[in-house]
Amino acid sequence: MVTASRPLERATIRDSIARFEHFGPLLALVLLVALMSVLSTAFLNIQNISNILQQSSVNLILGLGMTVVIISAGIDLSVGSVLSLAGSVMALMAIAWGVNPFVGILGGIVVGTGIGMLNGFIISSTGIPDFIMTLGMLSAAKGLALVLTRGLPVPNLPPAMVFFGSQLFDTIPVAPFVALAMVVLVWYLLNFSMLGRVAYAIGGNREAVKASGISVGTYKVLIYGLMGFCVSIAALVQVGRIYSANALMGEGLELQAIAVVIIGGTNLFGGEGGVGGTVLGALIMGVISDGLNLLDVSAFWQTFFVGALIVLIVVLDRMRRR
Repeated sequence: MVTASRPLERATIRDSIARFEHFGPLLALVLLVALMSVLSTAFLNIQNISNILQQSSVNLILGLGMTVVIISAGIDLSVGSVLSLAGSVMALMAIAWGVNPFVGILGGIVVGTGIGMLNGFIISSTGIPDFIMTLGMLSAAKGLALVLTRGLPVPNLPPAMVFFGSQLFDTIPVAPFVALAMVVLVWYLLNFSMLGRVAYAIGGNREAVKASGISVGTYKVLIYGLMGFCVSIAALVQVGRIYSANALMGEGLELQAIAVVIIGGTNLFGGEGGVGGTVLGALIMGVISDGLNLLDVSAFWQTFFVGALIVLIVVLDRMRRR
């Protein structure tokens, strides 16, 4: 009887751990909100909550695209530079080149999506590791943005271009609604489209996908194209938030996007993850950043904390899987 009960006990423990992992990000968010509320009386202020939602929106939109990429066992280190380039193109088309603002927005979206698809095409056709290709694109996109803007900001943007990062009636931020629309889009693609099913399959067993006759290269292009589209939408929000564009406005955002995805529970090695965890990850990052600002913690220490948090979560995840 004792030996027979041991497998049942182990199964019960595994089920308990699985349930804890499933609700871990939500529990972490609740505890963080409670802690910050105690440490700072200004934290639960309506204006501060609005700021958290607005600040989290860019990271969430980037994180949504990164979620699909990481689920497919890829990585994109170029998102910050591509965001700067896409946003700069939008601004320059409207200000320096005199085109309609909506055409400028479309131009930025085409640039962002096109660079994403180019990443996917080169990765799939040459076999270059994802991180090497996107690391090179990080430098190339940043350099091109600097060339186009001459290293100067592009201010005085038209109202139509800054709308998506502004506030309605000076109180309601528009950015969270843009992020919500992107959440719905990526959630649908991951759960109800061939793109989502193939992304999970590639991350789980790439060789099996090839053996089944599915063109991995084609879907790599589409997956990175979706990443580029998310980057260009995030650029539109970021441009509206700062009321200008510049070649450095996306610097460091690739780390933020990866952190959001990993904190949300997506497996860094592919095959597992989802949109819900990424939403929670973005909110956790937003609460941490806002709370540390309210507590007057140096931005240098905040950068250190984000990097250390990513390493800690990945190490704990690997230990759990072993």
